[in-house]
Amino acid sequence: MADLPESIVRKLIPAERLGRHDWSAGRPLVFTNGVFDVLHRGHVVYLAAARMLGATLLVGINTDSSARQLGKGAGRPVNGEEDRALVVAALESVSAVALFDEATPCELIRRCRPDVYVKGGDYDIEVLEETRLVRSWGGRSLVIPLVHGYSSSALLQRLHGAHGPDAGEDSVEP
Repeated sequence: MADLPESIVRKLIPAERLGRHDWSAGRPLVFTNGVFDVLHRGHVVYLAAARMLGATLLVGINTDSSARQLGKGAGRPVNGEEDRALVVAALESVSAVALFDEATPCELIRRCRPDVYVKGGDYDIEVLEETRLVRSWGGRSLVIPLVHGYSSSALLQRLHGAHGPDAGEDSVEP
């Protein structure tokens, strides 16, 4: 990571250090999570909206093995966990990034105790374990509406369609 600016590298926080990190200067702390496989406009708008809810935005990113458990399809994630973490950390709206290997980010949430937990509008926030956890110490859980027409899965489907078997020598194998 020597080729990256310090401003990006310092945003990458190992999960085991989250509990020792001093979040007091950055309250309210907002937490969200996701795979963020192929970053697109919907992700950028969502993360900017999440940041507006507090002073600090911590993004939990699924490791490759955790992302594969979500059933997003063969060959996913397309980008590796380190690459996805660096791209998200490079965004101005993002204060910190931590990887998690579990099915849910609940362990990260326990460690940092955010004031606000947010998810995109494609989730029912009321049924998430993360919501119950954050509310247990008086935090809030909120939904941020999706930017319609943007998804990593749809983008990858369009790319595969444009580069299918009949596309010539530049074709990409699905």
